[in-house]
Amino acid sequence: MGRGYIVEDAVEGYLTKLCEQQAGAVTGLLIGQSSAQRDFVVMATRTPQREESTAAAGNSLDKEWVTEHARQVSQMLPGGLSVLGVFIISDTDSKDTLTTLRQLVFAVENVISSEHLWNLADDDVTDCVTLHVNPKTRKTICRTFDIKDPKSMAKPADWKYQSGVCSSWSMVTCCLNVDMLVPLPDNRTDAEIMDKCLKEELRVWAHQLESGVCLIDGKKLAEDTELTGGQKRNVRQTYTAQLLITPDDRRLTDVVQRCGGSVSVRGAIHSRAYLHSNKPKAKLAEKLLKRDVVSTVTTRVQMVLEELLTSEEESKSSSSSRDKQQTEQFCLPHRVFCPVKVSGPVCVCDYQFSDEALSEVTDRLKEMLDIDAAEEDLDTRQETPAEIPETDVAAEPIGETAEVLEPKRNNYIGVAMATAVALLATAASMLYLSDA
Repeated sequence: MGRGYIVEDAVEGYLTKLCEQQAGAVTGLLIGQSSAQRDFVVMATRTPQREESTAAAGNSLDKEWVTEHARQVSQMLPGGLSVLGVFIISDTDSKDTLTTLRQLVFAVENVISSEHLWNLADDDVTDCVTLHVNPKTRKTICRTFDIKDPKSMAKPADWKYQSGVCSSWSMVTCCLNVDMLVPLPDNRTDAEIMDKCLKEELRVWAHQLESGVCLIDGKKLAEDTELTGGQKRNVRQTYTAQLLITPDDRRLTDVVQRCGGSVSVRGAIHSRAYLHSNKPKAKLAEKLLKRDVVSTVTTRVQMVLEELLTSEEESKSSSSSRDKQQTEQFCLPHRVFCPVKVSGPVCVCDYQFSDEALSEVTDRLKEMLDIDAAEEDLDTRQETPAEIPETDVAAEPIGETAEVLEPKRNNYIGVAMATAVALLATAASMLYLSDA
């Protein structure tokens, strides 16, 4: 027998509901957590309808849309939750359906992993699950594929429903201060160059974080320490962690670099990771928490960058060339959590910009995760949006004898649990960078 999947009862009810409503092939994602012995599936979500393709596509599956949905859903999952695989509800032949599922699960995994700034660890599970449900007979066929092997063949897997799968999962949380300064070349307005610079710096920062020290409840635990030894069913435990990051040796000395500007990302973020109740170790908690920190920061920076580049493209024709130092400040969206079930400990998340209403968050939760959430269900307390002072941020023009600019700490990040990004488009030709 292959891998075993312990599946929350609510998933069975959700799939049954989709079978009853189904008018054609329905695809979706299976979400949960992997462990060495077995995987835990805590929720499923169908692929949202793509309006522009409704009439033309017919019953054909839109692989590109399925993978885009998976990419966005992956960004809404905190540490410990991930896309484990895909499902399809269809009455077509099981062999043909298995071929489709294989294509989908590899495409989904490739898209999600392409955005990760970390490498797979030796203990990472590389088997992804596919589930075929026949809406008429309700027969389910569960198979897995090793996504590290492009020639992987389908393996049978055990699919069992159970109540309270995540009722006793533990949670590890931390608050981390982020302070990155990313130099941009002279042609900083080039979208590809800006994106490349940010990704390179984020990779360096992610590497520093990966090699950092993790304290759980103030202690450095041995990797094989069990966090929930003797834990009773339906008893939840919460741990507070600290991440201590050591600066990169290559950046201990000041670096002189020619640039046309810089991006400064500063603030504090809330991170969390959920741990299954099957004797999780301290090593797992540290890995999942660090990956959540990297993922949430990367997601937010990318969201602001996409909006910024879009607005620059729109204003390019009317904007004049910049001949003076200019500082622009942008608030990164803050993290909002929503419980998968009102009574359960596990939450998903979304990112709310300062000009968005909570109703827009609930709309996205419905569209992406098929969760019917009320505004009062949302947890907005973990992070406070940064506030940008209403002052003129344009600086004086830089003369020929102007001194080289030193990076300064922004004082508008004075509120705890706040996040912001400042884009510094300067006319200085040289910039000193240091870790001080």
